[in-house]
Amino acid sequence: MNVRTIVIVVVLVLLCILALDSFFIVDARERAIQKRFGEVVEHEKELQGLNFKVPFVDTVQKFDGRILTWDIQPARYLSIEQKPLIVDSFVKWRIFDTTKYYETTQGIEDNARSRIAARVDEGLRNQIGSRTMFDVVSGDARDELMSELTSSLDDRLQDELGVRVIDVRVKKIDLPPEVESQVYERMRSERRIEANRFRAQGEEQKLIIRSDADKQRVVIRAEAERQSEQTRGEGDRESTRIYAEAYGQDPEFYEFYRSITAYVNVFGDGSSLLVLDPSSEFFKYLKAGSGD
Repeated sequence: MNVRTIVIVVVLVLLCILALDSFFIVDARERAIQKRFGEVVEHEKELQGLNFKVPFVDTVQKFDGRILTWDIQPARYLSIEQKPLIVDSFVKWRIFDTTKYYETTQGIEDNARSRIAARVDEGLRNQIGSRTMFDVVSGDARDELMSELTSSLDDRLQDELGVRVIDVRVKKIDLPPEVESQVYERMRSERRIEANRFRAQGEEQKLIIRSDADKQRVVIRAEAERQSEQTRGEGDRESTRIYAEAYGQDPEFYEFYRSITAYVNVFGDGSSLLVLDPSSEFFKYLKAGSGD
């Protein structure tokens, strides 16, 4: 191999190296910045897909563009009643402004994590310190706390670090051993008071319902008796009318029927004894020859 051939091969190799160093690819899951002599010349918006850079002059630094999760170390916080709580939390975040992220953290993820953890710790301390222990522990109030904390941290860290805070969540809340028994006893006492209050309200409602039922029962019974007396009176009136009509048609038969009914009522059981004058009007229809 002569010198010319060697030179050509060397030139081709150099050209290949230059070509390979002139292009780079930024994956959709990545964020990147392009630097020239240490100064940022391009950021992530212009660096998606295949890109060109000046060989040996420009450098490219890539960062993870996905949502990242950082577990915050459990820390001790005080509620508004000065009750200590051990809170275990985590934060989800992602890079929003790549240039600002690089300038504030030098692109080192641990630096970003420590800054984020400090802000989360400060935010939790402020949020928990303005609420009662019950509000921190209960579901709805805790969701409100997390929502407010996420919103405030997102606004602050976009300006400070160029990152978006997607979510902040509390995994677990524990009580320090020295106050756990006291807090649980207080919670049980509060629940007993609440239960007694509900029982008292239930008893009051029961008395009101029972009193109303008794009142309605008296009214209904009185109305039923009134209607009964009215119906009975109408029946007696109708009976008297029928008897009067019957008596008017055949007074003799009606008198005979009344006498027979009286005999049945008096002597029906067979054990009655009645002492009367045989000529009494009572025996009028029992006398011989009185059937005419």
